[in-house]
Amino acid sequence: MTASETRPLTATRTFPPNFLWGTATAAYQIEGAAREDGRTPSIWDTFSHTPGKVFEGHTGDVAVDHYHRFPEDVRLMSELGLGAYRFSVSWSRVQPTGRGPAVQKGLDFYRKLVDELLAAGITPALTLYHWDLPQDLEDAGGWPERATAERFAEYAGIVADALGDRVKHWITLN
Repeated sequence: MTASETRPLTATRTFPPNFLWGTATAAYQIEGAAREDGRTPSIWDTFSHTPGKVFEGHTGDVAVDHYHRFPEDVRLMSELGLGAYRFSVSWSRVQPTGRGPAVQKGLDFYRKLVDELLAAGITPALTLYHWDLPQDLEDAGGWPERATAERFAEYAGIVADALGDRVKHWITLN
C-alpha cells in the first residue's frame, strides 16, 4: 500500500465475530505457592534462585499468589471483559518429579481454575509447557534425552484426562 491508500487513523477496525479478547500468563510467573501441595522445583525455580541471574534476586516463590487468589483474579478478568484466559500448567505441580502418578491437589487447582473461568464466561486456553521442566528431569538430561519426551506425553495425558472435558483450546508449548 502507498501512503495515500492507507486508512485514516480514525477508521473503524473490526475483528472477526469469533475473536476473543483475552490475557495470558505463565504458571511460574503468577502462581506462587512454590512449595505447596507437593510441587517441587522446576528449572525456573533453580534459575531464579541462582545468585546474579535475576534482578534483585526476585523469584516466583510467591509471585502474585494466583494459586490462592485465582477466584479474585478471575473476577477481575471478568470485570475487564476478557473472553479468554491462556494459562500454563506447572508440570512440577501436577507431576513433581516429571514421572509417575499425578498429585491430585495440583490437578484440583487447575480443575477449580477452569470451573471458575467457565462460570465467569471466560474461555480457558491451556498451555502444557511454558519453560518449567521439573528439575528432576533436567538433572536426568532434560529435553535432549528421549525419555523426557516420553514423560511429557504421560504428563499431557494426565492433564488431558483431568481437564479435557472442559478445556477446548490446548497449546503444546509456549
